[in-house]
Amino acid sequence: MTARRSAGLLLLLLSGLRADTHEEVRAMVGSDVQLGCSYAEEKTFDLNELFVYWQIGETEKPETVTYYLSGNSSAGHDNNQYKDRAQLSLDSMKQGDFSLRLFNITPQDEQKFNCLVFSKLEKILDVVVTLHVAANYSMPVVSTPSDAPEDEELTFMCTSTDGYPLPNVYWINRTDNSLLDKALQNSTVSLNARGLYDVVSVLRIRRTPNVNVGCCIENVLLHQNLTVASHTGRIEPFKGNDTQVLPDTNPERTRALVAAIALLLTMVGAAATGWWCRSRCPGRSYAGAQANRPELEFTDHV
Repeated sequence: MTARRSAGLLLLLLSGLRADTHEEVRAMVGSDVQLGCSYAEEKTFDLNELFVYWQIGETEKPETVTYYLSGNSSAGHDNNQYKDRAQLSLDSMKQGDFSLRLFNITPQDEQKFNCLVFSKLEKILDVVVTLHVAANYSMPVVSTPSDAPEDEELTFMCTSTDGYPLPNVYWINRTDNSLLDKALQNSTVSLNARGLYDVVSVLRIRRTPNVNVGCCIENVLLHQNLTVASHTGRIEPFKGNDTQVLPDTNPERTRALVAAIALLLTMVGAAATGWWCRSRCPGRSYAGAQANRPELEFTDHV
């Protein structure tokens, strides 16, 4: 145990050395990710000669994520946050691959991870991997203003939840796609129980006819813009779906339609009159002079 502590202390003291390489990795919340740390040359390593440390935090007081010390049959963990979530592969380490596998990524995993590898107490690898964590924001929901006197301003509210990292919020004039003045909006971003961000933005503008605005939630890390429009086509703002009946602008089509309807009514009236006469008048038939019609005989011919 004393030897293991001494070796660990030596590694921590040496961890302040400048890293050989820097890498950046992106991962979605809830996914798994691999942080690379590999020896450049093809070489087989003896596990009994290796010391491997993955750690986070400042170089003065690093916090160990997981480690492998010479003579151990498996890797260990000092940080409960990464217990059962951080994994080293012993078979891969024999081949010079000291990559760290992280499971079920959370926003708290957005860190700089330092990989330190020593063989026979000689440093052979010092790699820093910066992990960027992201989560998709929900599609924005824009609430339209309720009915208010004409001299009052319009108030729109835009909400979006469960995103990461912090978003950029824009209100857009959909008429010319210009950005509205930041002074007209008030945005609040809060951290929810999952460690993700919820955003609420309120826009207040002067009431004008045909107000057409849009709310945009931008996730810079994912290069993602989610935009939802809200349109008021009248001075009084609408609620729900706004259905408009347009007048017929083709007079010839209107006249043809009226003529067809009149003809149909005439035909229906004539049919009704004929039926009424047949039902009122008794039926009479006159066959006139008729000759006796011979009856046909069917005979068998042999």
